[in-house]
Amino acid sequence: MKAKNNSQELSLRKKKTSSPNKEVLARYQRLLEILRSYDGVLVAFSGGVDSSLLLRAAVESGVKVLAVTVDSPIYHREEINNARRIARKLGVPFRLVRSEDYLREDFKKNDLLRCYHCKLAIFTRLKEIAREEGLSVVVEGSNLDDEHDYRPGKKALAELDVQSPLKEAGLGKLEIRMLARFFGLPNWDRPANACLATRIPYGQPVEPEWLERIAAGETFLRKMGFAQVRLRHHGQLVRIEVWPREISLVVRRQNREKIIRRLKKLGWKYIAFDLEGYRTGSFNPAGLKS
Repeated sequence: MKAKNNSQELSLRKKKTSSPNKEVLARYQRLLEILRSYDGVLVAFSGGVDSSLLLRAAVESGVKVLAVTVDSPIYHREEINNARRIARKLGVPFRLVRSEDYLREDFKKNDLLRCYHCKLAIFTRLKEIAREEGLSVVVEGSNLDDEHDYRPGKKALAELDVQSPLKEAGLGKLEIRMLARFFGLPNWDRPANACLATRIPYGQPVEPEWLERIAAGETFLRKMGFAQVRLRHHGQLVRIEVWPREISLVVRRQNREKIIRRLKKLGWKYIAFDLEGYRTGSFNPAGLKS
């Protein structure tokens, strides 16, 4: 499922035009109906394409809207800045909330429920803000395709009654990108990103300096022109994942030497390259479903 979706997304990016069909537009209308059923929404806004489409739909629905982005070292700084820009473009009230939850012991120990503990802490705070602002519900950007991945954070969303309107409307990632492009969202083709702790194997404690190192390394590689990149941290070794079509660029001598110099300067002793290329949930337990 993941490989197929990645291939479809790459194909979509190459097309000069892309208009959603009647079925996809009907699902978008369903999304608007869902949002209109709420008495005001707080959108948990990452700045990615999913939450951007959700925020845009919330604005169109006519309900009271507040976009809230969590500011934490577990997220790339550029993602936080992008969220601010998108909210401004859509004319939505925006709030940045600082989180220190990455320092909590239940997060740092990095067991299989790390994402659950993180989501529980963050969305508890967002629920408090929603109550303070008189908004009836907190919504977030999970989509239909997320059902096929190991996502223990879903348990926290269910416990806190956080809603996932994109999923409820039956929208998957490809359809979300099509709609985002159709509506002129500037990040419609922005590669998926995730919490930086996902670059560290389960059972290996999450240290703040590792998060900084990973963020700096990935930013460097993106500036070199790699569209999608993950640096998987294995102690003294770092494993590089990029799109399969970009594998040949990594091993070119000039690029390879630049990458080695930079990543060693950041503190890794061994630099490895993953021949399978980028894939979501590289460290997720095989066969487990959340």
